[in-house]
Amino acid sequence: MNETFDQPGKVRERDGFDVDALRKHLSVHAQELPQVVELKQFGRGFSNLTYGLTAEDGSELVLRRAPPGVQIKSAHDMGREYRILSALGPHWDKVPKTRYICDDASVIGSPFYVMDRVAGVILRAKWPAALDTSAEAMKRASCAAVDTLVEIHQIDLQVTGLHALGKPEGYIGRQVRGWGERYLAAKTDDIADVDTLVRWLESHMPRESGGTLIHNDFKYDNMVLSAGLDSVRAVLDWEMATVGDPLMDLGTALGYWVQADDPDLFQVLRFGPTHLPGSLTRIEIVERYIKVSGRNVDDPLYYFVFALFKLAVVAQQLYKRYAEGLTEEPRYALMIEGVKSVSRMAIVAIERRSISP
Repeated sequence: MNETFDQPGKVRERDGFDVDALRKHLSVHAQELPQVVELKQFGRGFSNLTYGLTAEDGSELVLRRAPPGVQIKSAHDMGREYRILSALGPHWDKVPKTRYICDDASVIGSPFYVMDRVAGVILRAKWPAALDTSAEAMKRASCAAVDTLVEIHQIDLQVTGLHALGKPEGYIGRQVRGWGERYLAAKTDDIADVDTLVRWLESHMPRESGGTLIHNDFKYDNMVLSAGLDSVRAVLDWEMATVGDPLMDLGTALGYWVQADDPDLFQVLRFGPTHLPGSLTRIEIVERYIKVSGRNVDDPLYYFVFALFKLAVVAQQLYKRYAEGLTEEPRYALMIEGVKSVSRMAIVAIERRSISP
């Protein structure tokens, strides 16, 4: 396989499970699948766990599971994510083909599903040294990402049957209230910037721009790109997808897009090489989105600020796990600094009335 392609590594000890139990289960309940001979693990995320399965015939599959021991909710609902992928597959060629789902947690410790692997490049915070990251390549990658986001927002909800996935009316208000409640539930420190953000978001809600399928976690490390970075082969991690305002989804993408001239504290939160020369800036992302989609984006500031607020809340939730002694991982201990830096960046954006630094 191309050495620039995303490759799984050794399974982390805390994330391991009984592979023999998986083999036995699949041999009975998914006889059409080839026998698994090797298990590895992808990435190092904070949510659902992803594994690479090598079969006896040399084919490759991917297994997704909820973290063991968590209470099943929307963020870890394997059945919901599986149904979304299965509904999209016949109508859009940028999702992996689903193969099997198991909701019996006793098999490997949590519900899981199996899908085909889509080989390609996943641009993470660290990328393969052999990868072409020239200015030309990074422009191709960022343009392909924006164009794919537009494609998601143009998917026919009725044809795919995904119209019942969410309620677009009142979506922005529900999101602001919901994430505000999540912050209060996870709060450990008094951070004035976060309180200011909540008040600003509540008092500056824009008119809704309609309802489409939205991914809600659209960033480089949830995309599989071609080796030349000129096209997106697949979009992954649909656990947070719903039907809602597409401009909120654009805002989420902007919130993840750390550019070269952003403050140093924001740079450590990069999910991919969005800062490299040739990459579109956030303003250029909005301009391309408007051009390709034909949608009006009169003022992207609100959507960008809300995306940063969400990042601050997620960081706060992760820090609370550390503060309560549920994890000893050093990266969780640093999350409170992430809350402060992201919320400060959102306040600066409001003061400058701009999504640029």
